[in-house]
Amino acid sequence: MADTVLYEVSDGLATITLNRPDAMNAMNTDAKVALRDALQAAAADTAVRAVLLTATGRAFCVGQDLKEHIGKLAADRESGSDDTMSTVREHYNPIVRALTGMPKPVVAGVNGVAAGAGFGFALAADYRVVADTASFNTSFAGVALTADSGVSWTLPRLIGQSRAADLLFFPRSIKAQEAYDLGIANKLVPADELAAEAERTARALASGPTLAYAALKESLAYGAGHSLDEALEKEDELQSKAGSSADHHIAVEAFIAKEQPKYLGR
Repeated sequence: MADTVLYEVSDGLATITLNRPDAMNAMNTDAKVALRDALQAAAADTAVRAVLLTATGRAFCVGQDLKEHIGKLAADRESGSDDTMSTVREHYNPIVRALTGMPKPVVAGVNGVAAGAGFGFALAADYRVVADTASFNTSFAGVALTADSGVSWTLPRLIGQSRAADLLFFPRSIKAQEAYDLGIANKLVPADELAAEAERTARALASGPTLAYAALKESLAYGAGHSLDEALEKEDELQSKAGSSADHHIAVEAFIAKEQPKYLGR
């Protein structure tokens, strides 16, 4: 992986760290490719049972690197093309699909501002541990763009259509406490405890029943767009698979023995 994104696997946990601190982890092409590839690698690696997405420096991710973007727009004008905006299809969409679609939980450790696509990445995670000094901003309309990175899908499902429209049409800084009150942040911690708490949360998931977590992700996504009857059928399908897993049998046996289960992730 490029040094713009760091990738490490340890005891079932893949830690993916955005690493452009001097640019507030703005996403240039190298960073977008590296993040996409890291997430896809984590999704495909059977040794990985959970993912922690975090960042170095004072920001989580401020979205698109506008300095690079301006240069690409100028090149488009000269060539008469619109290649610049293909980054949504080539980079941002695969990143969000990897975050939401991988059959293992993803924790975002949000250490600072998450704006634009950075906000989208945080929303696409399954669980957000947020520093009390962090903030969020949709940002898109502020530069005359529409939502990308899945924000049009994830944000209204977390906070409702009306509040999502407000934050998208009138971008502003959403402080950590408000983000927690709205339901954007799952856990709010002091900034100096963020790294440890985000890792603790992710490692707890990495040692948990991986197939059950995958089924929970699938059922939540499915239920968001289907009727109750369809969701019940999906629950039946997924519960049958979970019930035949080794981890379910381990959990039941541990419960009977009054012991803590030691899951295998299968």
